Amino acid sequence: MKILAVDIGTGTQDIFLYDSNLDIENGFKLVLPSPTMMVHRRLKQSLHLRTPILLAGHQMGGGPSAWAIEEYARAGIPVYMTPSAATTLNDELDKVEALGIRIISDDEVKGLPSKVESLELKDFDFKLISKTFNDYGVSLDDLSAIAVAVFDHGNAPAGVSDRQFRFDYLDERIRAKNSLSAFAYLSSDIPKIMTRLQSVADSAGELPCPLVVMDTAPAAVLGACLDFQVATRKQKIVCNVGNFHALAFRLGEKGIEGVFEHHTGEIDLPKLEGFIRKLADGSLKHEDVFDDMGHGALMYSDKKFEFGQDDFDVVVTGPRRSMFVLTPSPHPQPLSQKERGALRPYFAVPFGDMMIAGCFGLLAATAEILPELTEAVIGSLRGGGGRGVTPWDANP
Repeated sequence: MKILAVDIGTGTQDIFLYDSNLDIENGFKLVLPSPTMMVHRRLKQSLHLRTPILLAGHQMGGGPSAWAIEEYARAGIPVYMTPSAATTLNDELDKVEALGIRIISDDEVKGLPSKVESLELKDFDFKLISKTFNDYGVSLDDLSAIAVAVFDHGNAPAGVSDRQFRFDYLDERIRAKNSLSAFAYLSSDIPKIMTRLQSVADSAGELPCPLVVMDTAPAAVLGACLDFQVATRKQKIVCNVGNFHALAFRLGEKGIEGVFEHHTGEIDLPKLEGFIRKLADGSLKHEDVFDDMGHGALMYSDKKFEFGQDDFDVVVTGPRRSMFVLTPSPHPQPLSQKERGALRPYFAVPFGDMMIAGCFGLLAATAEILPELTEAVIGSLRGGGGRGVTPWDANP
């Protein structure tokens, strides 16, 4: 049995091909530029040519792609976007047009001059991934499932904060099912408000198997929990420090006890650790994070999480995890934990690979959503019963 897991971030898209006949460590892996970075580079390379461009396709991750599109428009080069592609920049299309970008229908696309270059926007390109594996003699025709993770703010109504809207969604999901897998769905069950998740399903086209989609941050945290040192702890705080978003979950025997999410660019280590300490003692309030330009915070337990019970205080994963070890000048070397008064981090390496943590989380969530796959996947994650415990043993 094979499952393709694709974790799509800002910098990279991390790909893992699970095969039940192999040990997890022997699964095939790819770490490639993210789709948003691919669009960014394509536009930056052609900017000097000043060729008019049509951006069609689907909503995809913004950030680098959005910056490059806006730079194109600011340079006075004609930029055309179809409505679905334009939501990459903003769900309110009048705000996209205010950037100097022309929104056109599919019928109008046919009338554009031949000199207009076309570029399709999409987060998930199964055909390209399949071709890459096929070039190495590995077929994806026999997959049992595909799982894809992206970050989705959700489609907030006009006048409603994207940050508040996302946290209302997180709260609803946690109250409905207090589990990290609550943020994963079969493609047929995606909530209407989660438009980027839906765009992944739409752009995937006809697939040979079921498709599961999930939010990136819970996927990374769930994957980090598969690290043996982490899975053995009944209580823990796991922080995913992403390129754009930093999110921390406090996990206990009954599930999620608290969570906060901030923009990574708005915080430094002291501020991040301050939020983690408040998450631990139960005093963290939504406005503490939201009013600091973060997304917010939710607490579901007023009990205190005691640091010092293990040989680490916080589990860390994510591409910007180095925030926990680097110190600003003028110190030539990182200060000791005692000198900094800092929390003791443990850098999770599930199955020996931090970069694929989100893929492992996707794999675990898929096993829960598709019962016919559960036994084989959990058996692999447990190493045939000889490796140790998994989140299913330590947490619900």
